[in-house]
Amino acid sequence: MTLVITLAVMVAAGLLAWPVYRYWSAAMMAPGIERASIRDEVHRHPGLAAAVTRRLDPRTLTGLGLTTAAALVVVGGTSIGLILVMIRNHVGFADFDLSAARFAARHANPTATQALRDISQFGGAVALVPLAVVVCVVASRRHGLLTAAAFLILTVGGQFAVADLVKWIVDRTRPNIDRLTGFSGPSFPSGHATAAAACFAAFAMLFGIGRSARVQATLAAIAVGLAAGIACTRVFLGVHWLTDVLGGLALGWTWFAVCSIVFGGRLLHFGAPAEEVEHAVESERRRSPGRSGRAVA
Repeated sequence: MTLVITLAVMVAAGLLAWPVYRYWSAAMMAPGIERASIRDEVHRHPGLAAAVTRRLDPRTLTGLGLTTAAALVVVGGTSIGLILVMIRNHVGFADFDLSAARFAARHANPTATQALRDISQFGGAVALVPLAVVVCVVASRRHGLLTAAAFLILTVGGQFAVADLVKWIVDRTRPNIDRLTGFSGPSFPSGHATAAAACFAAFAMLFGIGRSARVQATLAAIAVGLAAGIACTRVFLGVHWLTDVLGGLALGWTWFAVCSIVFGGRLLHFGAPAEEVEHAVESERRRSPGRSGRAVA
């Protein structure tokens, strides 16, 4: 029963993530605008173009990304904080902590337990670090070794550090009903859930850059499904409460979002839209030096 539920959660999470990414993610991506359209707008609105080049200077656009990242940290921190409030007051999702642990203990059997252990391993460092190395080598052919390596080191290595820090701060006791696999450290958040959420999202993003929206959505669905399934295994193996894995997923995806923005999201490069405007403004300035000069000044 526990294995069936885990597989069902993986499939359901993936099927839910696919349309969410496919149809709504475009609003969060860097805009793709034809260069001719930018030149036309610059010619028609030189004052606006000058303001854009001042406020979205490619040399300082990283600050904009870091500001957005800080906002995401606030959102993610708020989500984790709400889960901790639920735990403290035994309300919301925390109401299901004990019942989920007991359900897992009642329905455990050797075959399902071994399968859950195998799935769970993909959320641990033993599997994720070698996977990250493979992904880095493959992705470096398209994005450059240094860019891919730096992004994965920050995402994969950073999430381990962040999860351990939160564990140390919260220091929550693990379930003590029927622990069916090894574990270490405090319970909140689930390190496996955090790692799976952050790492598989990072892998999907690197493989999806430059691909069609359909391919990107499929990769995102696989990443979300794997993370959800690994989170389930930690509950059904008796080493985490339900709220531990929910907090872990929230932390992992938040950390991935921060890292992807720091590295420029879809393109792993800051400033592309602003550079287009800057080039167009410079061209317009050369064509009409008097008009452009007054606009920029």
